Amino acid sequence: MIKVKRILKEKGSEIFSVSPDTLVFDALKLMAEKDVGALLVMDNDKMIGLFSERDYARKVILRGKSSKKSFVSEFMTKRIYYCSPESTSRECLALMTEKRARHLPVLDEGNLVGMISIGDVVNKIILDQKHTIKHLEDYITGG
Repeated sequence: MIKVKRILKEKGSEIFSVSPDTLVFDALKLMAEKDVGALLVMDNDKMIGLFSERDYARKVILRGKSSKKSFVSEFMTKRIYYCSPESTSRECLALMTEKRARHLPVLDEGNLVGMISIGDVVNKIILDQKHTIKHLEDYITGG
């Protein structure tokens, strides 16, 4: 079973974040520049929220707000679910599905060490399944 620490080792553990007083427009620019779907919202090294493309679409655009006049703190998701480096990909997928979360910060003994997306998790599960299938095929055919 693939653990989060392996996902982070392969994808990297760089964390992209903004402060609560960042303009939504600037947060969107950063997401586009870094090719990520969400940013952590940090206040003095404390994680206080998460701002995602979903937040933008549902809370900014659909409400007719201006991304150049609104701050991330107004629209961020305050309830943050997280995992640990020892969590398995299947545990993360179950949590993400149950809570309808697309991104999970990774905390190791309370310290932020990375962030994973549902895409990261699904890709690793698929890869793991492909390896299992290949192994079983080789076993069956004597390869």
